[in-house]
Amino acid sequence: MAIDYGDFDRGQGVDYWATDPALRREVRRTIPDEDFEWARGRLAAFGEVVGTTVDENADLIDRNDPTLSTYDRDGELVNEVEYHPAQFENERLTYEAGAVADSFRAPPGREEPLPLTHDLAFGYLLGAVDVGLGCPVAMTAGAALVLEQFGREEYAEFFEGLTARDYDDVIQGAMFLTEKQGGSDVGKTETRAEHVEGNTYELHGEKWFCSNLDAGCVLTLARRPDAPDGTGGLSLFLVPRTKDDGVPASEASGGSSAERRESGGERNDYYFRRLKDKLGTRSVPTGEVEFRGTEAYLVGDPEEGFWYMAEMLNMERLHNAMASAGVIGRAALESKIHAADREAFGGPLDEKPLMRRDLVEMTVAHEAATAFTFDAARAFDRYHRGDDEAAYRLMRILVPVAKYRTARMAVDAASYAMEILGGNGYVRDWVTHRLLRDAQVLPIWEGASNVLSLDVLRAMAGEAAHEPLLARVRVYLDEAADVDPLADPLATCRKELTGLEDALATLATSDRAYAELQAKEVADYVFDVYTAALLLAEAARDVADGDGRKALVARWWIDEHLHEYEARGVPADRRLPHEHFDAVARHATVDPATLDGGE
Repeated sequence: MAIDYGDFDRGQGVDYWATDPALRREVRRTIPDEDFEWARGRLAAFGEVVGTTVDENADLIDRNDPTLSTYDRDGELVNEVEYHPAQFENERLTYEAGAVADSFRAPPGREEPLPLTHDLAFGYLLGAVDVGLGCPVAMTAGAALVLEQFGREEYAEFFEGLTARDYDDVIQGAMFLTEKQGGSDVGKTETRAEHVEGNTYELHGEKWFCSNLDAGCVLTLARRPDAPDGTGGLSLFLVPRTKDDGVPASEASGGSSAERRESGGERNDYYFRRLKDKLGTRSVPTGEVEFRGTEAYLVGDPEEGFWYMAEMLNMERLHNAMASAGVIGRAALESKIHAADREAFGGPLDEKPLMRRDLVEMTVAHEAATAFTFDAARAFDRYHRGDDEAAYRLMRILVPVAKYRTARMAVDAASYAMEILGGNGYVRDWVTHRLLRDAQVLPIWEGASNVLSLDVLRAMAGEAAHEPLLARVRVYLDEAADVDPLADPLATCRKELTGLEDALATLATSDRAYAELQAKEVADYVFDVYTAALLLAEAARDVADGDGRKALVARWWIDEHLHEYEARGVPADRRLPHEHFDAVARHATVDPATLDGGE
């Protein structure tokens, strides 16, 4: 049954699981059968809470963002961050719903943890309401992943806190990576680590952009004496909030910052210099930190620090892409509700052909971003939980592409949703104001587009990551073979696969400067072709089940991104957005027999 968006007044107070068929589909497709029922129940419960309480709190927090008191009234250093109480309620609802914990500890009544894809789906739901809240949740999961692999026994109490199910026991994670002189060039890290004894070091230096500033478990990079320049000389360190042995209760996130500090042990020696006055994501405090002989603990092999951090970075990039897909979904939801409710020029706005095209394009973009990102998440999970070499290579190219492309799509979607709502959308009383401000950080966090595009080149050169990617595209295209409504778009996609192969072969034999010049073009090409093949495979399965809707989605994606039309396609009589609006934008079922095989 089609969704009647006219039944809603706005996108707040809406069950984000029940009203998001794209999310439900991708969770079903990428989470194994034996895990799906568990994941579905927990995500469905959280989707209802996110669309109501968490979303309402997010608006309140955005107007009352965290504040920093570096010193107390006696001039003593306290590094105290104060939050609105709504922040603690949102955190409690999120962590106790199973975000982070479910993917590292077996939920009650179950013997094994759920896949990492499950944790990332929580990030998607948070992206629809508060990208800022999603940041510490993502970093807590990322820190847990690193300790699980490289320091779980040695730092067991930190791992237990990062993956705690009871909010009062939770230790939040953070990644302090960026330095003023380095930015994305991590090899320029100047923070130095001086050995004290055993695995204990003292850190000296500054970090320039530190989100979740007062986290209890910070992972950071520093250079030991006589270590070589570049990333190869960096070691990974765990920086605790206090100097206690083990994990003090002060690091639980269940009370004010002062309560956390005062109930624990001796404060660690680092200095919160100031909070950044950010455009968006104001619910998460981001600031500058100076390490001043700060106590820190070496994690794993001292020569492998950068590669350990890369594991966390990949997790963060996937969370970033999930948040982007969530933003696009929220932008589409707000736009559809407004267009259904708004009367203009003699009828509902969503009956106007041009608006129908806008909403269809937004819907297709949302489903494309969601499908690609969940495919990347599945490869990431299979690599980490199955020790799958092919999944590792596939993940190495899908993750940077997903993060790069979906982030740009999120900004575009949030901006256009603001335009659809008109003057109201530009006003802080409507969510599109915050949605756009939050979305603007998504292309910046965890590597800007140029950095990510160059990472794609490294993945192809170092891991031959394009080989499993091209193989996966062929598998998806083969799944769509001999399905009549998909005949023409399938032929277009096969042609463009050949083009992608030619482009990759050209880069393999080009000089470095030319390869870098074309890196972003290739990343876009990978996203467009892979997504087209994936949507065709999904459409083929639906057609077999008697529904041709996804065939329309695949057609329009390929029309817009792969098909070459003369005269900008205007003479081609492309009427899909108007004639099939209910099917695509409102998720109505379509009889495949009514569809021909052409674009």
